[in-house]
Amino acid sequence: MYSYVARQPILNRQQRTVGYELLFRDGESNAFPLIEANKATCRLLVENYMAVGDNLATAGQRTFINFPHESLIRLLPLLLPKRRVVIEVLETCIPNDELFIAIKHLHRNGYVIALDDFEASAEWQRFLPYVHIIKLDLIKLGLEKSCAFVAENKHRKIKFLAEKVETHQDFQISLDAGFHFFQGYFFSKPELLKNRQIEPQKLTTVRLLQEICREPVNFKMVEQIIASDVSLSYLLLRYVNTATTRTVEPISSFKQALVYLGEDKVRMFVGVVATAHAALNKPKELYSMSLQRARMCEVLVANSNLKAKSEQAFLTGMFSLLDALLDSSLDQLLALLPLQDEVQTALLHHQGQLGQVLALLDAYEQADWSKVSVYCTELGIPETLVASSHQQALDWTNNYENLS
Repeated sequence: MYSYVARQPILNRQQRTVGYELLFRDGESNAFPLIEANKATCRLLVENYMAVGDNLATAGQRTFINFPHESLIRLLPLLLPKRRVVIEVLETCIPNDELFIAIKHLHRNGYVIALDDFEASAEWQRFLPYVHIIKLDLIKLGLEKSCAFVAENKHRKIKFLAEKVETHQDFQISLDAGFHFFQGYFFSKPELLKNRQIEPQKLTTVRLLQEICREPVNFKMVEQIIASDVSLSYLLLRYVNTATTRTVEPISSFKQALVYLGEDKVRMFVGVVATAHAALNKPKELYSMSLQRARMCEVLVANSNLKAKSEQAFLTGMFSLLDALLDSSLDQLLALLPLQDEVQTALLHHQGQLGQVLALLDAYEQADWSKVSVYCTELGIPETLVASSHQQALDWTNNYENLS
């Protein structure tokens, strides 16, 4: 399955690209489809900012994204990184109090605000102190009127963007008039880009993994993600209730699980749940192997003199098969996760202590006993611990592998 987006460059006065406007597309045809505006915005956000893998559309400079009225008052832009986007307030937005409150809130949170296809009116005046860029359509408004507006408003701390620049003459006149940015067919037509789209359940998995990799973990956000998915909620509670130390009453909520287990153990459980969620349509052996490697890494680190933390070791082992679970390259996936450098290096290059632990696991799984001996010596781990950690991992995994 693929997603589509078009992007058109935005240039400065030196004709250098400083950003791109993203334009929603739903197929190979490079034209806006018949789709409701809010739905188009939501799909554009999901498919271009929450998808797995490198995305040319959002790489590099800032991206300008159109937001209709409903999306703005729902504060959807807060889902996006403020240093990478410009929030375009569509000309169809109604300049009422609820929009004014939303724009002030976005401005206060550091987002760059642009008014799209702007036409001056009294209703919009109170918005201007919270606006960074005004876009003027040279065709719709007219070149002469657009230039006059810039001349009349040069005293404001606002940048002006000329869109629909069709000819060199348009560019030169708007340049002389004092426009700061330019966009139009004279420079480039929108370029259609095609990206492989991640499946919705895998998107949820990535969001969960992102949260449990943060220091500290935002458990309120984790709870919201889990609560939004019935299958995730069910999996988490089943996992928690299989804990070795049982409570008198079954755990029935995420908050209860957090209090009972503590943050470190909940982090582990959430990782297990996310892996199970990603493996729903995968061979059961892949899921089991992910859990085994996670637990084995944790046991090896916890029972040795290695400096790494056991929770880091657990994530390292689990993420070592993440590419197979999510059908994407490991370097692309890890770029989305706020992992510590030691874990990143271990997963990508098998370097550092955690990297050597992974290499030890690989050798053990391949029954390469000479390499097992070498890695044990380098890590200061007795070979008997490797065998016992493997058995512990098998026993531990048996408690979970039937729950997904």
